[in-house]
Amino acid sequence: MYSKLLFVLKTAIQICNVKNIHKKKSMAMEQKKTQEPVAISIRAKAHQRDLIDQAAERLGRSRSDFMLEASCREAENVLLEQTYFSLNAKNFTQLQTMLDNPLEPTERLNRLIKAKAPWE
Repeated sequence: MYSKLLFVLKTAIQICNVKNIHKKKSMAMEQKKTQEPVAISIRAKAHQRDLIDQAAERLGRSRSDFMLEASCREAENVLLEQTYFSLNAKNFTQLQTMLDNPLEPTERLNRLIKAKAPWE
Protein backbone atom coordinates (compact mmCIF):
# COMPACT_ATOMS: atom_id res chain seq x y z
CA MET A 1 0.00 0.00 0.00
CA TYR A 2 2.82 2.38 0.91
CA SER A 3 4.60 1.74 -2.40
CA LYS A 4 1.38 2.53 -4.28
CA LEU A 5 1.04 5.83 -2.44
CA LEU A 6 4.64 6.64 -3.22
CA PHE A 7 4.04 5.83 -6.88
CA VAL A 8 0.93 8.04 -7.04
CA LEU A 9 2.70 10.94 -5.36
CA LYS A 10 5.79 10.59 -7.56
CA THR A 11 3.57 10.55 -10.64
CA ALA A 12 1.74 13.65 -9.49
CA ILE A 13 5.03 15.41 -8.77
CA GLN A 14 6.38 14.45 -12.20
CA ILE A 15 3.27 15.87 -13.86
CA CYS A 16 3.67 19.03 -11.83
CA ASN A 17 7.37 19.24 -12.70
CA VAL A 18 6.69 18.91 -16.42
CA LYS A 19 4.21 21.76 -16.25
CA ASN A 20 6.66 23.85 -14.22
CA ILE A 21 9.51 23.20 -16.68
CA HIS A 22 7.44 24.73 -19.46
CA LYS A 23 6.58 27.70 -17.25
CA LYS A 24 10.22 28.12 -16.20
CA LYS A 25 11.43 28.12 -19.81
CA SER A 26 9.05 30.92 -20.74
CA MET A 27 9.88 32.79 -17.53
CA ALA A 28 13.62 32.41 -18.22
CA MET A 29 13.17 33.97 -21.64
CA GLU A 30 11.25 36.85 -20.09
CA GLN A 31 13.90 37.29 -17.39
CA LYS A 32 16.67 37.54 -19.97
CA LYS A 33 14.82 40.54 -21.37
CA THR A 34 14.48 42.13 -17.93
CA GLN A 35 17.83 41.56 -16.22
CA GLU A 36 18.33 45.23 -15.44
CA PRO A 37 17.63 46.20 -11.83
CA VAL A 38 14.40 48.00 -11.05
CA ALA A 39 13.51 50.06 -8.00
CA ILE A 40 11.05 48.77 -5.41
CA SER A 41 9.82 51.36 -2.92
CA ILE A 42 8.30 50.53 0.44
CA ARG A 43 7.17 52.54 3.44
CA ALA A 44 7.85 51.22 6.92
CA LYS A 45 7.61 52.41 10.49
CA ALA A 46 10.83 53.18 12.31
CA HIS A 47 10.59 50.11 14.54
CA GLN A 48 10.10 47.88 11.49
CA ARG A 49 13.11 49.41 9.76
CA ASP A 50 15.19 48.96 12.91
CA LEU A 51 14.16 45.32 13.21
CA ILE A 52 15.09 44.68 9.58
CA ASP A 53 18.40 46.50 9.99
CA GLN A 54 19.25 44.49 13.10
CA ALA A 55 18.57 41.18 11.35
CA ALA A 56 20.45 42.25 8.21
CA GLU A 57 23.45 43.35 10.28
CA ARG A 58 23.60 39.99 12.08
CA LEU A 59 23.82 38.28 8.70
CA GLY A 60 26.35 40.80 7.38
CA ARG A 61 24.03 41.99 4.64
CA SER A 62 22.67 45.29 3.50
CA ARG A 63 19.07 46.20 4.25
CA SER A 64 18.19 45.95 0.55
CA ASP A 65 19.78 42.52 0.11
CA PHE A 66 18.11 41.22 3.26
CA MET A 67 14.67 42.55 2.33
CA LEU A 68 14.89 41.31 -1.26
CA GLU A 69 15.98 37.82 -0.21
CA ALA A 70 13.31 37.57 2.51
CA SER A 71 10.60 38.84 0.15
CA CYS A 72 11.58 36.45 -2.63
CA ARG A 73 11.71 33.51 -0.20
CA GLU A 74 8.21 34.31 1.07
CA ALA A 75 6.91 34.81 -2.48
CA GLU A 76 8.27 31.38 -3.46
CA ASN A 77 6.62 29.81 -0.40
CA VAL A 78 3.26 31.34 -1.29
CA LEU A 79 3.51 30.13 -4.88
CA LEU A 80 4.62 26.64 -3.83
CA GLU A 81 1.74 26.34 -1.37
CA GLN A 82 -0.68 27.11 -4.17
CA THR A 83 0.82 24.75 -6.76
CA TYR A 84 -1.83 22.77 -8.54
CA PHE A 85 -1.36 19.19 -9.66
CA SER A 86 -3.89 16.77 -11.00
CA LEU A 87 -4.39 13.02 -11.00
CA ASN A 88 -6.46 10.89 -13.26
CA ALA A 89 -9.53 9.27 -11.66
CA LYS A 90 -7.82 5.93 -11.01
CA ASN A 91 -4.77 7.45 -9.28
CA PHE A 92 -6.95 9.86 -7.31
CA THR A 93 -9.07 6.97 -6.04
CA GLN A 94 -5.92 5.08 -5.04
CA LEU A 95 -4.58 8.13 -3.22
CA GLN A 96 -7.89 8.70 -1.45
CA THR A 97 -8.05 5.04 -0.37
CA MET A 98 -4.53 5.17 1.03
CA LEU A 99 -5.23 8.37 2.91
CA ASP A 100 -8.46 6.94 4.33
CA ASN A 101 -6.66 3.76 5.46
CA PRO A 102 -3.28 4.81 6.85
CA LEU A 103 -0.65 2.26 7.81
CA GLU A 104 -0.22 1.28 11.43
CA PRO A 105 2.22 3.59 13.24
CA THR A 106 5.72 2.18 13.56
CA GLU A 107 7.96 2.39 16.61
CA ARG A 108 10.04 4.99 14.79
CA LEU A 109 6.97 7.17 14.15
CA ASN A 110 5.87 6.84 17.78
CA ARG A 111 9.32 7.99 18.96
CA LEU A 112 9.17 10.94 16.58
CA ILE A 113 5.72 11.99 17.82
CA LYS A 114 6.84 11.76 21.46
CA ALA A 115 10.12 13.63 20.86
CA LYS A 116 10.34 17.22 21.99
CA ALA A 117 10.75 19.79 19.25
CA PRO A 118 14.15 21.55 19.28
CA TRP A 119 12.52 24.93 19.91
CA GLU A 120 10.56 23.72 22.95
